Amino acid sequence: MKIAIIVPMEIEAEYYHKYFHSGSKEMFGSTLFEHFCVNHNDIYIGLSGIGKVQAAMNLASLLSKVDIDLIFMTGSAGSLQAKVHKEDLILANAFAYHDAHNTLAGDYVEGQIPGEPAVFKLDSPARKRFATFLEQQNVKFQEGLIVTGDSFIGSEAQKEAIKANFATALGVEMEGAAFAQVAAHFNKPLVAMRAISDNGDNDANEDFDHFAQKVGAKAAKLICAYLEEMN
Repeated sequence: MKIAIIVPMEIEAEYYHKYFHSGSKEMFGSTLFEHFCVNHNDIYIGLSGIGKVQAAMNLASLLSKVDIDLIFMTGSAGSLQAKVHKEDLILANAFAYHDAHNTLAGDYVEGQIPGEPAVFKLDSPARKRFATFLEQQNVKFQEGLIVTGDSFIGSEAQKEAIKANFATALGVEMEGAAFAQVAAHFNKPLVAMRAISDNGDNDANEDFDHFAQKVGAKAAKLICAYLEEMN
């Protein structure tokens, strides 16, 4: 299989660089991807950059050149719910844009871009297999909606505005829905795992760098363990 692993920032990719060795490098679009072979699988690891445009551009550049079979997206997110705590893992089963407001343009709902679904659902067999793997490893995780926008969420006011439209959303970040949209158009399965780095409140800015690195490593270890078991 050809498997892509994409994270937004270098500090979230550090563990992968320690784990994989002797890879080649290749540019796809504006992103440098490292290519490794693990358990007879071709692994492509790259940084998406931060934000929706970077995420969509760099994933599309890879998928346009390589017939990827499975996409893993890892990284961090801010919590939107009291039951979602720092370092918790969220295995997204859907993504939506919290900053798309097009209800005045036609028969659309909040978060919907004209011509696209309101929510990008992740329900592939590949995602279900990974969820089963986490359960077998006794890894605690939550499943649910994650919302995406181009702003760093760092106040209760911002959180409440998002929850007014997406009451059940577990987390908020800056790339996931763009990944899901591109993956859907290329008809590729996406497994998206976010680890909570902050509470998305007034302390988010102070917490972010430290926890992004820590929870990024946590997610990476699980992805690498799963790849070792794949046939």
